[in-house]
Amino acid sequence: MGGFLGRHAEQERVRALAGRARNGRGGALLIVGEPGIGKTALLDVTTTGLAGLRVLRVDGYEAESTIPFAGVQRLGLPLVEYLDDLPRRHRRALAVAAGVAEGTPSDRFLVGLGVLGLLARAGESTPLLCVVDDAHLLDPESLDVLAFVGRRLQAESVSLVLAGRSAQGIEARAAGIETLRLGGLDQEWAVRLLKGSVPDIDPSAAVRIVAAAGGNPLALIDLATELTGRQLAESTFSDEPLPVGHHLEAHYVRQVRQLPPDAQLWLLVAAADSTGNLALVLAAGQALGLSAERPVDAAEAAGLVQAGPQIRFRHPLVKSAVYGAAHGAARRQVHRALSAAADRLGLVELEAWHAAKATLGVDAAVADRLERVADIAGRRGGFSSRAGVLAQSSALTPPGPLRFARLVSAAEAALAAGVAQLATTYLDDVDEGALDPVARGRLISTRASIAMFIGDPALVGAGADMLAAAEAFHGHDAALEQHALIRAFECTLSSERLARGVTLAEIGARLRQGSQVGQGLASTILRGLSAHILLPYAKAVPEMRAALEAIRGLGTEDLLRYGATSVALSTALWDAQARKECLERTVEAARDTGSLQVLDTSLWILSLAELSGGTPRRSAQYVEQVRELRRAIGYDAENVINVALLAWIGAPRAQVEMIADGAAAMGFGGVHASGVAALGIRDLAEGLYADAYRRLKTLVDDPFLQVTPLELPSFVEAATRSGHAEEAVAHVERLEELADANGSAWARGVAQRSRALIADEPQEHFVAAVRTLAQGVGYPIELARAHLLYGEWLRRVRRRREAREHLYAALEIFERELAPVFAQRARNELAALGEQSPQVGGRGDLGLTPQQMTVAEMAAAGQTNAEIAAALFLSANTVDYHLRKVFQRLGISSRRQLAERLVAG
Repeated sequence: MGGFLGRHAEQERVRALAGRARNGRGGALLIVGEPGIGKTALLDVTTTGLAGLRVLRVDGYEAESTIPFAGVQRLGLPLVEYLDDLPRRHRRALAVAAGVAEGTPSDRFLVGLGVLGLLARAGESTPLLCVVDDAHLLDPESLDVLAFVGRRLQAESVSLVLAGRSAQGIEARAAGIETLRLGGLDQEWAVRLLKGSVPDIDPSAAVRIVAAAGGNPLALIDLATELTGRQLAESTFSDEPLPVGHHLEAHYVRQVRQLPPDAQLWLLVAAADSTGNLALVLAAGQALGLSAERPVDAAEAAGLVQAGPQIRFRHPLVKSAVYGAAHGAARRQVHRALSAAADRLGLVELEAWHAAKATLGVDAAVADRLERVADIAGRRGGFSSRAGVLAQSSALTPPGPLRFARLVSAAEAALAAGVAQLATTYLDDVDEGALDPVARGRLISTRASIAMFIGDPALVGAGADMLAAAEAFHGHDAALEQHALIRAFECTLSSERLARGVTLAEIGARLRQGSQVGQGLASTILRGLSAHILLPYAKAVPEMRAALEAIRGLGTEDLLRYGATSVALSTALWDAQARKECLERTVEAARDTGSLQVLDTSLWILSLAELSGGTPRRSAQYVEQVRELRRAIGYDAENVINVALLAWIGAPRAQVEMIADGAAAMGFGGVHASGVAALGIRDLAEGLYADAYRRLKTLVDDPFLQVTPLELPSFVEAATRSGHAEEAVAHVERLEELADANGSAWARGVAQRSRALIADEPQEHFVAAVRTLAQGVGYPIELARAHLLYGEWLRRVRRRREAREHLYAALEIFERELAPVFAQRARNELAALGEQSPQVGGRGDLGLTPQQMTVAEMAAAGQTNAEIAAALFLSANTVDYHLRKVFQRLGISSRRQLAERLVAG
């Protein structure tokens, strides 16, 4: 308590957070500071004896740092009674993560959603305050899960406080959580604290000591006598504060060395263990010849530890002082004893961890045990832990291919955990020449995947690199070879026209060859993709359709692998419905398993795809879901920008061009091309036909697979309106050939609309286009553009009543589907008819936040609170809270009214 003289503001922040939990508006706080600054004491004084709250407290332990989800498991153990109230997939994710059930491992953030639901459910009974000290020592999965939970706590009766050392990178892992940085005490309060330890100290000396200690409370309490002794007399204090941690550790070492030898050894065993497991420490101590009580009593009497069911050191610096002061041989001796004791107690991970600490140099047997521990971590979804343990295993492996193969495996695990820089570091230490062909292929593939993941300009060569990986796998592992070939195609799609190191024809030939090295799904997909590249369109359609149908029939696990591949095939077939279905099923599979990289990618592809054969409104919804996902995992959501969508909704041209050029500089040729194409469509909407022609011609004259045919209808319109009608004829005929071959209503409709633009008598073609594009699920924007062009032609031939009908139809769709630039063009045409169409306020005028708008859109579409919560990585409580705010803001009381209001808006 004395250590908190002057900490009034800090105490109030923690207590206010606890109060929010009582009021059903939880939140999170990260407390960071140097050792001894008072983090633990702040937690003690502010979270003890709180009325109306259930407090759950856990600490981080170094020895658990390789046991995935260990910290989360300890936090959740008191709440097992609420597990049955969670959705099945969340229960399964928690069970697999805890190692109590077998199954496909879930991403740590799906585990986080399960923990969020568990805490929210428990908070409904009694408000919860979760307190985690030494959070920097948690296993990485637990820290990520708790940071995720902290970022998503909104309308729950749960608050979370994390405390850790700022130098351990905890702030980066907990990005997005409010941070409280503890500094030294103010001089007045620090002097009062010092006088509590040394009542007769001279005031001027006290001020100098406070400055030397930097106001660090633990230093002022534990070093007070030493700081007032010889150092002060000799005036050795400089203007800079002392290195407090160093001086405190030296102080504790001196205290330890005053103890009997058996107590010193027992303290070393306890410090080496770091989990606080009394049974494990006693067992190891007995193996070293120590009695069960005498050394423990001596250490407690010195005030260095408290030995209950868990061993607690006076301060982590005591533990590090004890361990750091011991020579290497002594540390290895106690680690061997702890490893043997952990083995007898069945603590597999701890046994291997201590065995590694006890090893000097290399040891193949210990390295093998570490690899088994890494495999256990992988089965539980602990990819960060798996990466770290495999790196340890590699370091203990004798020189040779296995040593470097384990580093490649560590890099793969690090990338799966989203830690691309660490993956790169591991690969940099690999001697590629020492690897066998399969390991070399995995290395090449991982490097290419890293480039894709971080947006490295090297991704322009990722397709060629994946082909090189496939070549390494050839003759050794057919499944890996085929997967690498499919990835080569996908990487090339990202770069599009910027791809380097390989031509499309070369990729197509290699894919065709790869389809013959095995049978099954991957072979079918490879045949479809190679046909897409190599064959005339009409001959390619059957093989592309077979591949697409194979993907449509996939289960969860295969969808995660191949679902995104459907976008090229379905777009090439002009099958927007199949494209949407495959990608949305992939999204659902990714949510079910917590595969957030797949989820992020699939939502992003959906956002891009919706701008062709879909609507900007749905594109914007998917972008917002990507942003919610990025917020949930601690990334800056404002960097999630669909440049083509910006062009559609009327963002400044300079901004769109700048972002598109930036994407090209990073190697994302597909994103750049989509921005250019969208600006060309924007030019059309605004009547800038010459600009549209120039912009779209650069793309049409440099065709790329399934992308260019989608640009042909807009290019035909630009060409016919800018004096280049002769160029449009061949492209109209091409669109008609495509429609004949694929039978798509979408392709047929835009071909009919394009034919109308070059026909002497266009009416029958316009009528046919409107009728075709309105079929089935319809293609709203394509239909609206047909209405618009038909209405404009009708106005020019003075058929005003019919023109009005089609222009209003176009305007209504453009307004509803978030295409303001085209809406304005329709409005201008109506004005030319003497119609005063009102300017309809956009949905942004409803006064809702982006998150509230997303929740409202999904609720209006019929999704339940639980479904919305799963999609946005929120709790159902938070969704309910947002909906109540939306209803209040819009003055409505039902979801039916919500749907009507959004349509009207």
